[in-house]
Amino acid sequence: MLRTRQIIICIALALLFWGLATTYIHYLPGSLAGWRGDVGFLTSVPVALYCIWAVRRYAGLTREQLPSGALVVLGTAMLCDATALRWFNGMYSTNDHVCRVASAWLLWGYGVSALGALVFAQRRQADTTV
Repeated sequence: MLRTRQIIICIALALLFWGLATTYIHYLPGSLAGWRGDVGFLTSVPVALYCIWAVRRYAGLTREQLPSGALVVLGTAMLCDATALRWFNGMYSTNDHVCRVASAWLLWGYGVSALGALVFAQRRQADTTV
């Protein structure tokens, strides 16, 4: 179970990560299209994994708490994205194609982060039981 302090830190990190991603999409929409978009998907993998590492470190999560902390972060950021894409999509772009590609990129990042949190938690567990 997460402590209140850890939940607050996870929510703050989620808002920070969401703000950075939104700013990136808004000011560099061309980076999500064509071959640059393909590169962006690939380079987002280490960024997503770094974010999971940062959540664990700054929220002081144990191996067992990492999936729960990641869910708080991912859930908070997804709610922000869903709200922005539904009612304030101009935050990302006024171009529907950019919003669609940005949505795919965001979902990709959430998936990589979620799987990364599970792998990190499992790997650390395996390291401690050997």
